[in-house]
Amino acid sequence: QVRLVESGGGLVQAGGSLRLSCATSGGTFRTYAMGWFRQAPGKEREFVATISASGGRTYYKDAVKGRFTISRDNAKNTVVLQMNSLKPEDTAVYSCTADYRPTNDISSVRGTYEYWGRGTQVTVSS
Repeated sequence: QVRLVESGGGLVQAGGSLRLSCATSGGTFRTYAMGWFRQAPGKEREFVATISASGGRTYYKDAVKGRFTISRDNAKNTVVLQMNSLKPEDTAVYSCTADYRPTNDISSVRGTYEYWGRGTQVTVSS
């Protein structure tokens, strides 16, 4: 069983930055594709970013391209989402997710991920 624990959320003004981390345990981290999804109040959970098992492939939601960066440290079993130039519309609960994909596939589809963290709140004030 893979366990995911997010940290780093908080309250920030528009234009500011936050760094979310996701610590994993219980699996062979380097064989899992990792992702971040977010859910704003009253909205569906949506894809934000994903990174392949090796770290060689990444993919982002259009609205965050150029502002967010996903990265991973396979030695520390951690994935990070660096968020810059934050906007009020980025306000949401951000959840880390993982799925066994040793072949370096990536996916933006929520239903293809098996393991989920509980999430961390990000609030961007205008």
